[in-house]
Amino acid sequence: MQISLQNKVALVTGASKGIGRAIAAEMSAAGATVMLTSRKQDQLEAAAAEMVGETAVFAANAGDIESAEACVAATIEKFGRLDILVNNAATNPYFGPTMEVDPGRFDKTFQVNLRGPVFWSQAAHRQAFAKDPGVIINIASVGGLRTENGLGVYNLTKAALIHLTRQLAGEIGPTRVVGIAPGLVQTDFAAFLVENFGDTLAKRLPMKRLGEPEDIAHLATFLASDLASWITGETYVIDGGAGVAGANG
Repeated sequence: MQISLQNKVALVTGASKGIGRAIAAEMSAAGATVMLTSRKQDQLEAAAAEMVGETAVFAANAGDIESAEACVAATIEKFGRLDILVNNAATNPYFGPTMEVDPGRFDKTFQVNLRGPVFWSQAAHRQAFAKDPGVIINIASVGGLRTENGLGVYNLTKAALIHLTRQLAGEIGPTRVVGIAPGLVQTDFAAFLVENFGDTLAKRLPMKRLGEPEDIAHLATFLASDLASWITGETYVIDGGAGVAGANG
C-alpha cells in the first residue's frame, strides 16, 4: 500500500541535514508540501533544491519561541494550512558525566531538545491544530529509554520528550502526537558515536548495520499519514534490534 500525504502541509525542524532532511524529502515525495526550517539559509536552500515536491524554507532557531511562532505563521501564510509538525531539531553540546556538566551546556541542551518542541507544538496548535486537528511527530532517541555513559544530559531531554509526547496526546486530541526513538543513525550529528562505536555496534545488531536517515523517514511518513489515524501517544523504537535479548552482549 502506497503511503500518501497528498494535500498535506508539513513543517520539519532541523531539516537541512540528516534525519530531518530525509523526513522532509520523503514527505515531499509522498505528496506533501513541506516547509523546511533550520538555522542556516544556504543549507536549507540546498536541501530543498533536491526535493521533488513543492517546498519552501524558513531560517529559524529551534530553541527560540519567537522563531517558532514566526515560522508556523509563515507556513500557513504561504501554503494556507499546516497539517504536520515534525519536532526533529536537536543539539548535544556536552559528552561526559552528568555530574560534571556546566550550566551553560545543560541549559542549551534543554533549550533546543525539550523547550523547543514544547513551544513549536504550542505555536502549531494555537495557529492551526486547535481548529483543524493535525499530527505532531517528536524525534526522540532510544537514549530516552535507557542509561548511557557520556550521554546522560542528552538522554534526559529525550526521556522528557517521550513523556511530552504522551502528555500532549492526552491534552490536545484529536490532534495526534507520536514519537520516534531512533538508535544509532549515520548522520553528521552522530559522527562521533558512529566513528568510535559504529562498527562494533553494527556487528552486534540483528540487522547487521547502523541506521540510515531514510529508515527514520519511512516511519515518520507512515505515522504522519492517514494509515496511522488511530495511533497517538506512543513512541516507536527503531534501532535495528539493539534492544532485543543478546544484542548488547
